[in-house]
Amino acid sequence: MSSVAPMVRIRGLRKSFGDHVVLKGIDFDVQPSQVVVVIGPSGSGKSTFLRCCNGLERPEGGSVEICGRTLVRDGRMLADRELDALREEVGMVFQSFNLFPHLSVLHNISLGPRKLRGLSRAAADDEARALLDKVGLAQKADAMPASLSGGQKQRVAIARALAMKPSVMLFDEPTSALDPELVGEVLQVMKMLASEGMTMMVVTHEMDFAREVSDLVVMMDEGVIIEAGPPETIFTSPTQDRTRLFLQAVLTRGT
Repeated sequence: MSSVAPMVRIRGLRKSFGDHVVLKGIDFDVQPSQVVVVIGPSGSGKSTFLRCCNGLERPEGGSVEICGRTLVRDGRMLADRELDALREEVGMVFQSFNLFPHLSVLHNISLGPRKLRGLSRAAADDEARALLDKVGLAQKADAMPASLSGGQKQRVAIARALAMKPSVMLFDEPTSALDPELVGEVLQVMKMLASEGMTMMVVTHEMDFAREVSDLVVMMDEGVIIEAGPPETIFTSPTQDRTRLFLQAVLTRGT
């Protein structure tokens, strides 16, 4: 048994929207440098689960510990200042890119480090250029977001999250808004981050990515985790009929 503390520790997580119970008592750990891919049908609670991990949603019950701090326990969230500090350690990439349309690509990335990490403009711009090179967009530093493809915008969004030097990266269906031919360029960046040891939680319908890159695949349905295991187990011999039916439907649709 490992003596290393989990990067993310979730116990009894419950979340409702009105009378609709979305999460029904989730228990889960994410270890340092682990890549966890969360799969399941629409409406199963995947995105809500992810959003509870950085305080974008406030659960009614249970606890979330992340990066060594208690984010929420029994509905009590960190104070705003502490929450902002924690979010600097937890990068999040959404379906939509959320870039500032009036700022260049370079300044979209450098703004956070300047405002929150206290870097000088020159230092922040240097880091931003290095990140753009990392995601294959060094030539787009001075471009405006409107001139970019969807895949390029999402790679800029990943670079912007990385600029805060997070310990954990959360991805909420980062390729779902992209044209099919642009998906690969975003997944390639995510594969690179995984190979570098970044702790990642990824909600996605990209089954090839889940099979190839993840250390653990988590299957959710109706607000609970119905099974979790290494990809070779989940994709070849799942223990639950619901997982088997879901994978059959998704994989058939992708052929």
